Parts: sequence; structure tokens; C-alpha cells
Amino acid sequence: MPSEIPIQNLYFLLCYAWDRLPEAKEVDIAANDCHSLTELLAKLLANGTQRLIKRGLDRDYLPHREDTAVPRGRMDLTASFPLLAARKQRLVCEFDEFTHNTLPNRILKTTLASLHHVDGLGENTNILLLQQNELLRRIPPIRLTSRLFQRVRLHRNNRDYRFLLNICQLLHDTRLPEQKDGKTRFRDFTREPRLMPALFEAFVKNFYKREQSKYQVSAIQLEWDAHCTEGDRAILPIMRTDVSLWSPDHSIILDCKFYKEAMVGRYDPKAHSSHLYQIYSYLRNAESRQGWEKSEGILLYPANGDSFDHLFRIANHNIRVLTVDLGKPWKDIHAELLKLTV
Repeated sequence: MPSEIPIQNLYFLLCYAWDRLPEAKEVDIAANDCHSLTELLAKLLANGTQRLIKRGLDRDYLPHREDTAVPRGRMDLTASFPLLAARKQRLVCEFDEFTHNTLPNRILKTTLASLHHVDGLGENTNILLLQQNELLRRIPPIRLTSRLFQRVRLHRNNRDYRFLLNICQLLHDTRLPEQKDGKTRFRDFTREPRLMPALFEAFVKNFYKREQSKYQVSAIQLEWDAHCTEGDRAILPIMRTDVSLWSPDHSIILDCKFYKEAMVGRYDPKAHSSHLYQIYSYLRNAESRQGWEKSEGILLYPANGDSFDHLFRIANHNIRVLTVDLGKPWKDIHAELLKLTV
């Protein structure tokens, strides 16, 4: 994987990838205060939860069932018969309760509690975690699973939870099995071959959406320029770009590659043949779309020691193979990415 990325740069990368750049200005995070990726995420989560509590936690009507001496809602007579037979003068009732015990709040509570047992967190971070967990003490924890995060439904009234729930899911996805000493540990997510490519791609796409106005930014689905029956066409794989930038006078198809090595071969380095075939296929099949006939192709890698920028002209298309150094100061990264679209 690419050489170590500074904590502050990872922070901006996550903010862009999750489309929550305003968090970078609202949440008080200083790179020098965080000594590890886990501490960065812990501090982001604690500070963000503190903001949510000040604004007011989300509440919702949730179904509730209980036996009570004061009937309310819908009475379940079948379940109430044993209580009546025992002369307990209670009924089983079902009703909707307006509560803070929503799924997003329970995920926050559970994740905050799991961070109490992490080695290496600074004293101030631990204190902040304890404070927020105490304020959420009446919210019951929940067993976290990958499927649970898919059940979360965010809307206009609770959209501020999105960034924090992304952090919770990232922590869940990188959590290691419980240790014998009771401590919780997490994998370095920058070394995760499944997580980082998706984050890098989302970062690049949302960066261009926010930081320039010349191009329309999307991820377009291309049709194969194939002459065949509909039945035969159905077996062709979907061809969708990572990032597409379109303007009336220029179009770019950009493919993001978060790889350990941007080149193959130690002594005679070559570009990844499959990556070149892929970008070339995108360009040729995009020719049938109006405005994309002479698109430029870009293969973008994070630098890992060596930085390069190669340009080829293949079949009337410019193709660039280059790196962006995520270890540089953020303002330099910002300038490098914008320069690609000039």
C-alpha cells in the first residue's frame, strides 16, 4: 500500500469520501493531537456526538409492547388472558413510543462504549469518550453487524448522523477479535485492500464535485459497442467508470487505482496491462456518446515512494498514467488534483 499518509490528510480524505467536508470545519481536530488512526476516528466520533447532543438527539416513534395496568394503544387480548386469569389486572398493550432509542443512537452508543477499551488513546480523548457515553447512558447498546448498518434510514431530520455512522461502520469493519486482555484493537484501514480503493475513488469523485465548476462529475455507465442479439448482449459485464468529468469542450474518464505498486516489475517497470486495457476500453466504447468522442483517459494512483506522470496518445485519445502523493501537505494535494482538469 502507499507510504504512510499523514493523519490530517486522512481526515480530509474521509470528509470528501463521505461527502461531509463541512465536518472538517465544524469538528475540532488537530493532526498533532492524534497519534494513530484509531485515535483520529475516536476523537471525530466523540466530538461529533457532543455536537449532536447539544443540538438534540434524534427521536422517533418505535413500536413498544408491555403489560400495564393503564391500557393504551392496541390491546393483545390473547396474550392478556393469562394475566387476567391470575387476577393481576394488567393487559398486554402495543403502542408507538416517541423515544431516543433509535437505531442510529444505539449504534453510536455501542461504538463509543467499545472505544473505552482501546490501547494508546490520549487522556483527553478518553475523557471525552467517557463524557459522551455517560450522556447516552439511557440508550441501550446493540450487537453490531454489517447488516445492521444497512438497516439505517437517514432523512432530512437526522442527516447529521451520516458522517458519524460512517466512522462507526469503518471501526466495525476494521475491529479485530477480542483480545485475552480485554483490550479492543483495530486494523490500520489504510492497509485494507477492500476499504481503501472504495474510499480513494469516492474521495476523488467528491473532490471534483466540490472543488471545480467547469465539469459535470458523475460515474457513467457505458454501452458496449457490440453488434449482437439482445440475448447475447445480456451477458456482457456492466461497464461503469469511477469518475467521469464532462464539459462542452472536454471530457475525461478517470479511473482510480489504490494499489501497492503503481508499476509492475522491479528492474524494468511497466504499467499494469489490465489497467491500460480497461481505460482504453472505456474510451473506445464512450466514442458513441455525444460529447465523449475524444475523451481523455487518466489512471490515477497514490504515490508509493516514486511519483510519475506519463502521457500516451493511443487511437486519438490521450491517456495519462500518474500518481498523487497523499503524503504531501494538503494544499499541494489540492493543487495537484485541480491541475489534472486544466
